Amino acid sequence: MDVPMTTIPTPAVPTPAILPPPAIAAAAVASPARNAAARRGLPPEADAARIIGVGTAVPAESYSQQDILDAFGVEDPRIRSIFLNSAIDRRHLTLPPLRPDGTRALEDQGQLLAKHKAQAVDMGVRAIEECLKRTGLDLADIGYLCCVTTTGFLTPGLSALIIRELGIDPHSSRLDVVGMGCNAGLNALNAVAGWARAHPGQPALMVCAEACSAAYVFDGTMRTSVVNSLFGDGAAAVAVLAGESDLPLPRAEGPRLLRFASYIITDALEAMRYDWDSAQDRFSFFLDPAVPYVVGAHAEIVVDRLLAGTGLRRSDIAHWLVHSGGKKVIDAVGVNLGLTRHDVRHTTSVLRDFGNLSSGSFLFSYRRLLEERAAEPGDYCVLMTMGPGSTIETALARW
Repeated sequence: MDVPMTTIPTPAVPTPAILPPPAIAAAAVASPARNAAARRGLPPEADAARIIGVGTAVPAESYSQQDILDAFGVEDPRIRSIFLNSAIDRRHLTLPPLRPDGTRALEDQGQLLAKHKAQAVDMGVRAIEECLKRTGLDLADIGYLCCVTTTGFLTPGLSALIIRELGIDPHSSRLDVVGMGCNAGLNALNAVAGWARAHPGQPALMVCAEACSAAYVFDGTMRTSVVNSLFGDGAAAVAVLAGESDLPLPRAEGPRLLRFASYIITDALEAMRYDWDSAQDRFSFFLDPAVPYVVGAHAEIVVDRLLAGTGLRRSDIAHWLVHSGGKKVIDAVGVNLGLTRHDVRHTTSVLRDFGNLSSGSFLFSYRRLLEERAAEPGDYCVLMTMGPGSTIETALARW
């Protein structure tokens, strides 16, 4: 179904709640620096959680869009156009196995779930190991693990499987965020940052592991072809710490997470969904053609909420890390927020090289920003993810 733009209301923009609990806010009275932060509507930076490391992982095999069209013998010019005009060069995928005749076998739902389990654990473990290597942390240092995924359902959850696989302390606290979609990385990062603030000096981990090729349906329809042209497999892990720590950590790698803001466009609740396809006897993802315009039209609302009361304007934001949701989504968000191509360079380059990696996409962009060494002390950064709901999530961070 199409989502008519005229039916989606534009609500007032209330000021978001300050992140630290009242006890922390009260303690800020004794510090001039904290008072200055409070006057700007921001929590005291000394109390905020900061990102101290990031790691990513993808499957070994990658494919061009032409490779995928050839692998499945796609001749329909409309579908070929969707693939070849996606602004995606390559994606890492775990394709169905080859039959003796060279064609690809179609997997049933059970096989897709098995693929999700194997790939999510493998990629998640490798992303965590890389993240820990960058920070110098040991597995024994981790007090909290949050796992995010949408491409399959597991009980026990991915966190339990990764804890067993890596040998993380089984007493560690954990959380599984399942089924929230591409926006879920920031939802989970909010929870992880909250845990870190409540446990100063103890590192927390979040990993987004998305085996998107375990959610594909190959039925030749335009609905599934749009999805199949867009998503790639990948995982990203991030380590977060609040307060001082006795651990031998390197110099602060990343920014402090100052506040979060969310917005659910409830009138577009059905515009992005992952539901059961009775005709194909498996789950199938659906994207309404109006999604880019719906998300773009509401991007200002949540960013204005994020910055409300801080004294900051959009022009004060040095870095924008926007979810690589697709070419039209990136363009729509950029136009509505007044962003330049330079502002979204990492968003578009991740889309080009990996496709849409669902919940972990923004962390691939974050890693590229670090590698660029463009962030300076004092720089503000807005992180933005979009997904089913339809939902827009944001975070404000500062180096």
